[in-house]
Amino acid sequence: MFHKMLIAIDRSEMDQHVFEQGILLAKATNSEVMLLHVLSPLEDPYISPVFTQPDAIYPTLQTPPIENYKYVQEWEELRKQRLDWLRSLSDIAIHAGVKTGFSQNLGDAGRIICEVASSWPADLIVVGRRGRGGISEFFLGSISNYVLHHAHCSVLAIQGQMTDTAESLQNALEA
Repeated sequence: MFHKMLIAIDRSEMDQHVFEQGILLAKATNSEVMLLHVLSPLEDPYISPVFTQPDAIYPTLQTPPIENYKYVQEWEELRKQRLDWLRSLSDIAIHAGVKTGFSQNLGDAGRIICEVASSWPADLIVVGRRGRGGISEFFLGSISNYVLHHAHCSVLAIQGQMTDTAESLQNALEA
């Protein structure tokens, strides 16, 4: 069936669900896992140099010099935090009995996921799906859609957990 699974996680609300489902499938099929996280400076919630340095897009003649040091420090701290997070997820998977590695890359998430899956080489890519569609997908893009259309192997798109309306209402009332 599957021997090598790439699980793409992005630190969103549903990343834990994607991770858990991927690890359960890997354990059931005795597959090796590669956890992949892609840092993208142009996507929320990451720090974007374009927005912290507006003069990079619209330069003016009389602007004070912009200090890049703070941005570089923040970016490096984010990179380290995400590597620690990946390492902890890898430890959890290994403890569950799944041979696991991890990688953190920088760039366009959809493209990087497909490239890593091809070079590793994965038989299956597990990716989360937020359910965007229409105008939202057009403007914000869809990583899962890109991966579905460009991957060299099978893709399992995990939909975010759907909660029962009554359960959600009960939780809201208790809060």
